[in-house]
Amino acid sequence: MALALPGAVALSPGAQAAPIPPAPGHRLVPQYEGAPAAAHPLPAGQAPPQNPYLAPNGRAGMHGDGASSDTHPFPGPLGVRPAVTSERMAALGGECATVTFDRAGRLLTVCGTFQGFRLKLLDPGSLATLAEYRLPQRPSTVEAITRLDFSKIFKDTSGGAYFYLDHRDRVVLADSRQHVLRLSHHRSPDGSWHFSVDDDWDLTPYVPHDCVGWTNLHPRGTCDPVTSVQPDWNGRIWWVTRKGRIGTIAPDTGAVHAIRLPGEEIQNSFSAARDGVSLVSDHALYSLRADADGTPHIQWRRTYDRGTGGKPGSINQGSGTTPTLLGDAAHPYTAITDNADDRMNVLVYRRTGTAAGRLVCKVPVFGAGTSTTDNSLIGYGNSLVVENNYGYENVTSLLFGKSVPGGITRIDIRPDGSGCDTVWQSGERAPSSVAKLSTANGLLYFYTKDPNRLGIDAWYLTAVDFRTGRTRFKRLTGTGPLYDNNWAPITLGPDGTAYAGVFNGLVAVRDTAPAP
Repeated sequence: MALALPGAVALSPGAQAAPIPPAPGHRLVPQYEGAPAAAHPLPAGQAPPQNPYLAPNGRAGMHGDGASSDTHPFPGPLGVRPAVTSERMAALGGECATVTFDRAGRLLTVCGTFQGFRLKLLDPGSLATLAEYRLPQRPSTVEAITRLDFSKIFKDTSGGAYFYLDHRDRVVLADSRQHVLRLSHHRSPDGSWHFSVDDDWDLTPYVPHDCVGWTNLHPRGTCDPVTSVQPDWNGRIWWVTRKGRIGTIAPDTGAVHAIRLPGEEIQNSFSAARDGVSLVSDHALYSLRADADGTPHIQWRRTYDRGTGGKPGSINQGSGTTPTLLGDAAHPYTAITDNADDRMNVLVYRRTGTAAGRLVCKVPVFGAGTSTTDNSLIGYGNSLVVENNYGYENVTSLLFGKSVPGGITRIDIRPDGSGCDTVWQSGERAPSSVAKLSTANGLLYFYTKDPNRLGIDAWYLTAVDFRTGRTRFKRLTGTGPLYDNNWAPITLGPDGTAYAGVFNGLVAVRDTAPAP
């Protein structure tokens, strides 16, 4: 039975969005650069297979689909008189990271505030909030406030940011109480919307949960937050924790089984294909399957160069990438990056067969001493795109006109699997965006910021040609730290809108005239 709990807040059908205010200087920077692009769809048949327990590809989660391809089948803006709208979600904070879409195109997103995360249902046009479900405050927020150390928040990926939308338009997430929730949204006869909790699975018997809270400011035990959830191809709900626990939930029975990777940390999400689950810890890349009773079983493990420490632009000492699954049924691959000290490497592994876990290629990217990423690679067909996040840590990193070294590189796996080659390099500076590729028009979308001698912090939605690496256009979204995306992704909607989570809420960019 679905339960409407106290955390659910229904709002009037006419609830209006409040725009995010720009910082001074927004009239002193270009509003638009470049020219409208022509749509050149990519070859069909190279998108990842559809996970039967996820919403359709492109609508399902932070990375678009179960393979974490970071591609969308929808066309993003072509730069034809693009207009920008925004919604401010809180007085301070309010960033909306993962954005998903139900069958009607409404947005489902989790937005972070200092009071706690909020699951929201948004109107795709106005960005007005239709319904809200209040999630519990994260321990990292309490620590940040009581200890005046806000890095705790910026390095915490738990609490619901990595959620997914399932095949029945239900949100599945792990909250900060170590509970996995499955929620649906409904419209009442009076026109208002609300969320209901359909299922609540308690993981506290399996996960240490002596966490900081307002009634427990000095815990003596261990707190192990749940980082991410994802379904496999049999419908089991997999979950991982920061301190290396990996488990499954059988939705029909509620049975839970788990293992632990001793001494390893998991700060990223993970990916699932027919052949199993791929995840990366701060020490190694793993391929796993569930045994008959649901217990995770390691199929293979490969260590990588984790370097001698963290870098500015990474959450921990290890790979910052959710594994990207690409290739085809005959040649399936998994791709990540390492954390090598001098230059980070893109690593591609064979996923199945007698060569499962074998390294296909190791390609160094970006400049010496200024190379890292904390975002998933884009994968389509045999192509990968990686961006450089070196120098960005949080919303305070690039104030007063500063930027990052930047860089974007496309790498292709050779058709015979004998290695990889660099196709092109771009100097665009995307400090922390989870970039996306539209397979419908052949454009990559990044959230960029260039240095400014006047100290203006101008943020742009930037479109890059997937085939050539040439920048096609840039559209100013706003100025100042409230428009900093702070690790949030770009998401392409079914109606052609590009959405970007920013520190104060959500931004939308859409064309307002027909394509030339």
